[in-house]
Amino acid sequence: MTMPLRAEPYMPPQAPLSRPIQNLRTTYQDASAPGLGRGRAGLWRLATFLPAFITTFGIVAVFTDWFVMGGLTGFELTLIALIALTFFWISLSVSTVSVGILRLVLTRKRAAPATGPAMDVALLVPCYNEVPWDVFGNACAMLEALDAHPTQHRYTLFILSDTRNAETADQELRAFATLRARLPESIRIHYRRRAENTDRKVGNLADWVERWGGGYAAMVVLDADSLMSGDAIVALSDELSNDPSAGLIQSFPQLYGAETVFARVQQFASAIYGAALAEGLATWSDREGNYWGHNAIIRTAAFASCAGLPRIRTLSGEGALILSHDFVEAGLLRRAGWGVRFSPRIKGSYEEVPATLIDYVIRDRRWCQGNLQHLKLLAAKGFHGVSRFHMFHGAISYLLSPAWFALLMVWALIGTGQEQNVIRYFSGVNPQVQWPEMTAVHATALLVFMYGMLLAPKALGAAAIGGVGLRIEELGGFFRFFVSFVSELILSILYAPILMVQQTLAVAKTLLGVKVDWAPQARAGGRYSLWAMLKFHMLETLAGTAMIAGMVAGIVSVWLLPIAFSLAFAVPLSALSGLRLTRFRATMQALGTPEVYAAPAIIRAAKAHRAELRETLKDLPSAAE
Repeated sequence: MTMPLRAEPYMPPQAPLSRPIQNLRTTYQDASAPGLGRGRAGLWRLATFLPAFITTFGIVAVFTDWFVMGGLTGFELTLIALIALTFFWISLSVSTVSVGILRLVLTRKRAAPATGPAMDVALLVPCYNEVPWDVFGNACAMLEALDAHPTQHRYTLFILSDTRNAETADQELRAFATLRARLPESIRIHYRRRAENTDRKVGNLADWVERWGGGYAAMVVLDADSLMSGDAIVALSDELSNDPSAGLIQSFPQLYGAETVFARVQQFASAIYGAALAEGLATWSDREGNYWGHNAIIRTAAFASCAGLPRIRTLSGEGALILSHDFVEAGLLRRAGWGVRFSPRIKGSYEEVPATLIDYVIRDRRWCQGNLQHLKLLAAKGFHGVSRFHMFHGAISYLLSPAWFALLMVWALIGTGQEQNVIRYFSGVNPQVQWPEMTAVHATALLVFMYGMLLAPKALGAAAIGGVGLRIEELGGFFRFFVSFVSELILSILYAPILMVQQTLAVAKTLLGVKVDWAPQARAGGRYSLWAMLKFHMLETLAGTAMIAGMVAGIVSVWLLPIAFSLAFAVPLSALSGLRLTRFRATMQALGTPEVYAAPAIIRAAKAHRAELRETLKDLPSAAE
């Protein structure tokens, strides 16, 4: 049901700003950009990418040596290419974490930025059929935190609604009225709801930029579930104010609010391992950083001038909306001469996390569809090489799952070698394909190396927690941290094969043109019946069961048992993912992070405001009454 258009009495006077649509067939230089000069990240990039290439070359040499006996076949060359592709990205994550740790050791203290010019900063919260008390509760917490924080900058918060549901829209209006009545007059908050959600979030933000953007030097773009402390918002503002060459500065959002098994796994991994990885990424990307679509500050005039998104050509001739817009907008800003930076040392930036495995996969399907679009943009004119790499990496992160799946299937088919494999078992004659020799020694070496490389970033990140500002006491003490660390490793290993299959399905559907509905995320977690989980995980269950049957028959390598187990038991693991740890006293702090053991003030305030608004909105009469 669509709510009729209302007037906009809750918005300030318009301050229009021109937002030209960019032409990707020509280069573009923003005359207002002060210029970046010579880059400073060359040695760091060499230190990151060279070890990844060397490691990949080494593993390829080992496999080539294994397979070369009797001559390399086309099948074996394809297999080696898949191995090179998958292991390069694993190696790159290891070297990125290593560079991050080195950078943290060399620059432990972060210098406070000097005082730059004061700015009018808009906080933009786009929302689409979200829970109103959650959105406005977070907004209230951020506004109060900023009001209590001494700063020269002036902040105004905008709730930019694209909500289609009439009841939800009515609750948004009542929540807005409640906040306006409660907050001091010095705190500026506005609300606007579009009649049509043209171009989704891209169009929502574009509408604000074109109509009100001229009144604000910068904008902090938030998601509906974003939460930032006053310190974090002011720190981002100071950094942008002090760096006239920066068009965008991205913070490193930490996960919070996790209550289920799967959500806690993600939250723990982000807190413990993500910091070193983020530091490494910030180091080698330098002023060619990326944008994740939220919890970032952007120079409004630069964004309007340089980042107007065109539509992508399709086979039908109609232009398609760029779905994962953030990577492209970062590339457009850098193309025009503005720096794009990642600043992971700013603390107090948060976002929520999908509660269950199925919720995560549903969100991931949308991201897959958007990220694979980036392959069409790699040849656009003027993009910096690192910007192209970010877009390629976004796409390859999904294409790696089919590559891993293909390797898994080949390994399963190879079985125990030339004399006993799946094809020979079912055909009764020697197959036409010349299978590589996979002895027990080879299989063991491959398994150890594969898991070693996959787990290396986690081990390095855990070892470096002191360098990223975490203390063991904040993680519940050494024993609780150790239990959490081991639990996260086990659960990650169990869920990884399921996610591999689901991402492979997502890639296949995207390539076949099956569109995914970009519906609002079930942030509190969906409730799924046993039948729903069986249908959702049918492919994994069948694949895992077939692999185990093959092992029993002696035609599939037993070294694949951990993967086969995860796939065969995908449904119970999916059910486990939604188990609410906070229901039980014994598990309430399991897989705990500082946000679990001692939640920061901004999180406590947001939760309190959410609960209070929820009760208030229940008691208030409808605006239509």
